[in-house]
Amino acid sequence: MERTTGTEAMTTTGTKGRKAGGAGSRRGGRGLAPLDEAGPPPSGFTLLPWLLMGTGALSNVFQAETPNPWIGALGLLTFNSCYVYVAFRAFDKPRREARSTRTALLVMGVVTCALALGYGGSWLLFFPLLGLATGAILRGRWLGKAGLALSAPAGAVAGVREGWEGIGIAYGTFLSTMVTAALLSLSEAVRELRAAREELARRAVEKERLRFSRDLHDLLGHTLSVIVVKSEAARRLAHRDLEAALMQVTDIESVGRQALTEIREAVTGYREGSLATELERARSALTAAGVEPVVHRSGPPLGPRTEALLGWVVREAVTNAVRHSGAARCEITVDGTSERVRLTVADDGTGTSPAPAPGGVGGTGLKGLTERLAAAGGSLRAGPSPRGGFTVTADLPVEAELPAEPASVPPTVAAATAPGAE
Repeated sequence: MERTTGTEAMTTTGTKGRKAGGAGSRRGGRGLAPLDEAGPPPSGFTLLPWLLMGTGALSNVFQAETPNPWIGALGLLTFNSCYVYVAFRAFDKPRREARSTRTALLVMGVVTCALALGYGGSWLLFFPLLGLATGAILRGRWLGKAGLALSAPAGAVAGVREGWEGIGIAYGTFLSTMVTAALLSLSEAVRELRAAREELARRAVEKERLRFSRDLHDLLGHTLSVIVVKSEAARRLAHRDLEAALMQVTDIESVGRQALTEIREAVTGYREGSLATELERARSALTAAGVEPVVHRSGPPLGPRTEALLGWVVREAVTNAVRHSGAARCEITVDGTSERVRLTVADDGTGTSPAPAPGGVGGTGLKGLTERLAAAGGSLRAGPSPRGGFTVTADLPVEAELPAEPASVPPTVAAATAPGAE
């Protein structure tokens, strides 16, 4: 009877797999497409077709010249039952490493040696099947030793029954053990990599979504505050100084147009803040709210990242002063050296601030602003001043570091963002 060893069967399957893989690669395109097409995880049904290698032994059970066929049938039933049990536990790590699984594998080994020694012939093919089940269960440094430990008795028993053909059985047993373990380990690694990539992408999207929500809040919060303040000023001036009221209305229009531009730039990721622009806007907003602005600036030129972050500090600190402080005077000081720059926004109001955020300084915006400055190598302190009022102090390197952005998500607003003050 012609036999096909586990080596030949798995080599044929490997050739077909390479052809299918090549076609899949051509269809899948470039990059990480094979990961996206990985499909559902394998199960025990993947290993069941190899039981067809035992059809020769099954046919021998029904042949009249086979001695004690009922013993062969009982052994065949035991081996197949243990094989199915092991196959369906091989793809779940806790079940694969359970003692019952190793016991079933040991029972398969004993039955295989007994049947192969007693019958020979087609029954020797149970050794490659035993190697396949072993490769599906074992991982790590013990795998090679287990493969050699299986190949030695397989070769010895096959040598006793079939002579030099035992070399092929030993080689097939070792090869089926190692190839099965390699293929299943590779499949698990690919799926773990895919799961890790999906988790990283999910976290990157969440991080980008949080940052963008802060940026949008900052833009609209400050702009609406300025519009409200200037609208109130226009209402107060309308009955006694129409020209001054119209100037406030013109400022409202200008602020609205600028807000539209900033939102578009934030969405497309091209907005770069300017400290000088924010200082000028702060003067206008404070004056319209009836707060006297005092601005002092000294020190060397700043890097664009530092200017952008300090501009956001000015914007949000002034917005807080207008909304919450009830101050008559607000002093903004920018003092820099060759290495670091410090910005202080202090008012003489009641010393109030936005409602504290959980675990943060001041409101939610101040908490987010603290995180942004820390990511750029700086710090932010905010709180009541000993002499009354409220003080916000930001400290940054002259050339602030750019925080790392997730590779899978474009940094759409990283260059123009800092959290708001509400």
